[in-house]
Amino acid sequence: MKKFESIKSIPAYLPIVNIDTDMIIPKQFLKTIKRTGLGKGLFFEMRYDQSGKLVEEFILNKNPYKQSKILITGKNFGCGSSREHAPWALLDFGIKCIISSSYADIFYNNCFKNGILPIMIPEDEIKEISDYSKRKEEISVNLVDQKIIFGNKEIKFEIDEFKKKCLLEGLDDIALSLEKSEKIVDFEKKIKTTKPWIFND
Repeated sequence: MKKFESIKSIPAYLPIVNIDTDMIIPKQFLKTIKRTGLGKGLFFEMRYDQSGKLVEEFILNKNPYKQSKILITGKNFGCGSSREHAPWALLDFGIKCIISSSYADIFYNNCFKNGILPIMIPEDEIKEISDYSKRKEEISVNLVDQKIIFGNKEIKFEIDEFKKKCLLEGLDDIALSLEKSEKIVDFEKKIKTTKPWIFND
């Protein structure tokens, strides 16, 4: 997993509440276990019409928002099924940070495991920074200082210290396990000595 760095981007604003994981990445794209290539299916039913053409009015199909790294959304983002393909699709499209007033718990945790920063701030602050999307002006996100910076203002956001560490150091579940590889090897040696019958065929 890539280390999370400070981001500066014109944010894309998608003011829809209760966007579930099926809206983020529909079920027909769940056949793969690869984390790449899913960006084309992101918000598929909103981005494309029935003939497969891009819907020009959809925010992520417009310039400059098709290059946005920051997505501002309505409350309860990522509800529904627990599919991890949802953050995969967002990241593959280029979204590295999501700003909302609330998230579904499983989706929220899956974001951290895949290198996406989900920020939670109140609705009134959401509305304030959404104006920067409408004006096509950049905002910045600084994870180290836990700040969203826009114009001459800034908003502090809260984040679990362990999740913050994982993003900053690029630690997914596998990397966290590898950090303990020496202890795992020592444990296995001890078990072979104290309980050798476990390893008998």
